[in-house]
Parts: sequence; C-alpha cells; structure tokens
Amino acid sequence: MSLIQSWLLAPFAHEFMLRGLIVAVMVGLVCAVLSCFLVLKGWSLMGDAVSHAVLPGIVLAHIASLPLALGAFAAGLACAFGIGYLRENSRVKEDTVMGIVFSGMFALGLVLFVKVDSDQHLLHILFGNMLGVAWADIVETALIALPVTAIMLLKRRDFLLHAFDPAHARAIGLPVRALHFGLLAMLALTIVAALKAVGIILVVAMLVAPGAIGYLTTRRFDVMLLIAIAAAVASSVAGTILSFHLDVATGPCIVVVQASVFALALLRNVVAARRRVTPRPA
Repeated sequence: MSLIQSWLLAPFAHEFMLRGLIVAVMVGLVCAVLSCFLVLKGWSLMGDAVSHAVLPGIVLAHIASLPLALGAFAAGLACAFGIGYLRENSRVKEDTVMGIVFSGMFALGLVLFVKVDSDQHLLHILFGNMLGVAWADIVETALIALPVTAIMLLKRRDFLLHAFDPAHARAIGLPVRALHFGLLAMLALTIVAALKAVGIILVVAMLVAPGAIGYLTTRRFDVMLLIAIAAAVASSVAGTILSFHLDVATGPCIVVVQASVFALALLRNVVAARRRVTPRPA
C-alpha cells in the first residue's frame, strides 16, 4: 500500500472515525441540496435563525423526557412560523424579525440550560460531536436526512419556481403556501438531522457554503445541485481525514474545508470576470 493510500485509509481503521464519516456524508448531502434553494431564495439568515432557535426545544424535550430531536423540530418550526407571522402582521422588516426571534429563543435556551440539571454538554449541542455518534444516532440521522433529500430532489422544480417567482407559481396553480411552509419544515428537519454531528452553530455554514459554491460555478440549477453535493460530500470526507491527522475537531475542520472551496470558487469567478473585461492587445 502506497504512502498516500495509507494516509487516506488510516483514519477508518478506527470505528469511531468510520461512524463520523458516514454521518458527515449524510449531513453534507442533505445540507447541500437544501442550501441551493436557500441561496437562491435569499434565506441564508433563515437557516441561521432556525438553527439557533432549536436550543430551548432541546432543553424542554429533555425536561419532558422526550426525544431531543422532537423538541428541536418543534422549536425550529415555531421559530419559522413566528417569523412569518410577525413579518406579515408588523411593519418590521424580515431580517430584523429574524434577528429578534432567533436571538431571543437562543437566549431563552441558554437560560433554561443553565437552570436545568442535565447530562447534555453545551459544547456538543452548539458545535456537535461527530466522532461521538453511535450507530443509533446514524440511523436516526438517516431516517431524517434521506427522506428530506428525496423530497427536495423530487419536488425541485416546484421549489425552484417558488424561490424565483412565487407569483408565477401561484398563477400556474402551484400550492405556493404549502411550498413555503414545506421548505421551512425541510429546513427544520435538516437542522435536526445535523444536530448531533455539527451542532446548531456550524450547521449554518453547511447550509450556505455548498449552495454558494454551486451558484458561483454555474448558471444551470441541476448542475448547481450536482456541484453543491459534490463539494459538500468531498469536503466531509476531506475534513474527516484531515481532522484525524491534525488531531482537531471534525465538524469545524469540515466547515474550514468548505470555506476554502468557496474561496477558490470565488477567486475563479473574480479571475474570469477580469479576463472578460481586460481588452486584448491589438
């Protein structure tokens, strides 16, 4: 076995690294698909809002001895629907409403977490614990991530039209309101799927970076989806391997790799734009 092969395969001699890789790829896949719609619709801040707002739901679910995923999903939906209600029934702009709602719910979650005796580690909730996931956690993630990915891909045309032109979507008979709240539900479920792997803070980057990479690289949506998925999955694999050899946290390492790929895509765009405007010598 060559030195490169040994370097690439060495981490997966350990079962915890293999489990981490599996959950990283699943989370990367579902986040990449959803991120394309969030970037096109301008909902990047919505992903930030919902991810932070799940914290009180996690704490309340722990108090009620319910599955943490159920509490996180309920809190995420409550945040999303609350933002929609306040946007439609007040003069405050949407970004302001998002900032108030998610910061308020996140602060409430921190207060509850401090006051409640829990065996949950706050850093694991905030930043995930990818190498600490068990096979049961992987099954739970798969039961959420794979159906969400399938739904988003099967209904991608409807979600795409809703993102670009809701008025036209309504005119041709698409259920615009159902698509709107369906996308919010998919967002909340995706955050729940990523909770144990990358936490409620780092998931924001994974919900934005792949779609942004695809958006910078192509003008065709189907190609954008493929590029986003490839970038997310490749970053998950590369970040997992690098985290083992560098002895650093896996989730942040994956996000750093994704950010680096985005920087390369942005640099490529800048260079291409300069070449188009630079006059050729006679």
